[in-house]
Order: sequence, then structure tokens, then C-alpha cells
Amino acid sequence: MTYCVGLRLDRGIVFASDTRTNAGVDNVSLFNKMHVWERRGDRVLVLLTAGNLSITQAVVSLLNERLHAVDDPDRPSLMSVATMFQAARLIGDTVREVLHDEEEAVKAHPGLFTASFIFGGQIAGDVHRLFLIYQEGNFIEATKDTPYFQIGEHKYGKPILDRVTVAPMRMGEAAKLVLISFDSTVRSNLSVGLPIDLLIYRKDTLEIGEQRRIEADDPYFRKLSNAWSEALRDAFARLEEYEEACEPQTEFQLATPRPARKEEV
Repeated sequence: MTYCVGLRLDRGIVFASDTRTNAGVDNVSLFNKMHVWERRGDRVLVLLTAGNLSITQAVVSLLNERLHAVDDPDRPSLMSVATMFQAARLIGDTVREVLHDEEEAVKAHPGLFTASFIFGGQIAGDVHRLFLIYQEGNFIEATKDTPYFQIGEHKYGKPILDRVTVAPMRMGEAAKLVLISFDSTVRSNLSVGLPIDLLIYRKDTLEIGEQRRIEADDPYFRKLSNAWSEALRDAFARLEEYEEACEPQTEFQLATPRPARKEEV
């Protein structure tokens, strides 16, 4: 399975994806699910992929093949489109093309040919933008009300994003938030695992700020994971217990003194 996140903020975009792909409990492989196109000073484009590996790889391969195609100058490519919206439409059209080529197999096994994509970045003259592209080729764009997208096994990492994400947050804070979201997912779902590919893009720079792969023995990720677990346990311990805070009392209970607990004697 897969877990990928794109988080669009006032200062830029943070992308992250896991690398685990499995076809059964005893057939686990690593595949890159983050694809980057960069022309410094002009554009930075990032695509995260989830779903059927043959479909997502075919989409990426077609996009790459057409970057420098000279036999059809009228066909747009990721390096020739003028806006992020046009780039998102181009990816959506490519997804439709791949699924059309596999039409018979898709009809025979529709549940096996699912795919979804997170696409974002910036092209000179346009603002930094983030899109969620469905396998039908249509897409939606992130807004201030919905500043992030997830694909794959998203349910475990969603609560922390919902509670903490704010548009003005710093990029270092955003990277920390995304990695905590991944830690929660990895702990609860064996189909998602490290290494994690992380990319930070700061708006208007038109170049990749930081791109790295976080392995299982990464010192920062291990420290973050342990600190988050300790913080959750501490916060839980400091919350009022249900019995004392919420349990309704009857008239008899109100008139009868509560027996002292063992530790109160």
C-alpha cells in the first residue's frame, strides 16, 4: 500500500511519500513514489503516486518521454505548459490515456486498476499550487480551507494534520507535522513503511529547497517518534478521568459519601 502527503502553506509546499509496495505479506518491495521535474528559475513540479504500480509507472514514463519529444511540437509537456493548472490537466489527460490503453483489463478487474496522484509546485509567473488528481483524470485544488491532500492509507495520519495545520506555519514546523503523520501511519499499518521521501519547496524560489530520504535509523525521525509517543502518554495522563469528570450522579450517590480510595487512606 502507500501513504503520500502534500501540504500547501503560505511559505511553500511540503511533500512526503513512503516507498513500500507489497503484493502479499511475503512479497514486499521498495519503489519510488515521488517524481520531480526541475528547471531552476523556471519551474519545480512534484508528483506523488498511489495505486496500481503498472498504471502509475506508465503515467510517469509517458510524461518523461514527452518532455523532449520533437516529432509532435503541438503536444504539450510538463516543461512547456505555462501554468500549474495546465500541468494538472496534462497529467489528468495522461492518466485517461493509460487507462484507455488498458481498457479491457480495467473492465475485467476494475478494483485492481486504481490510481491517484498528488501534484504540486510552481511555474514562473504562477503561484505555488497543489492538486489532487483522480484516476478519472479530473482534479481538485488545495485551498486555505483544505490546505493538504493525502492518498493511500491516509486515515491514521489525518487527525494530526486536521488539528495542527495552519497556513502561516513555518516550513520546518510543516515538515515535523508531516513526519509525525507518517509515524502514526507506520505504527498502525504494516503496509506503509520507511524509507520516507521528503521534499520541501519554498515559494518563489523556483528550485528544490531540500530533498532527502529518511531511513529507519534516521536520528531525527527516531527522536521525533519517541518524543511524540512520550508527549501523547503525558497528555493522556494529565486528562481528567471519565468517572470523576463526566459520570452523572443519582440522588442516592449525592447523599452517600464516596468511599476513600486505597491510595487516599
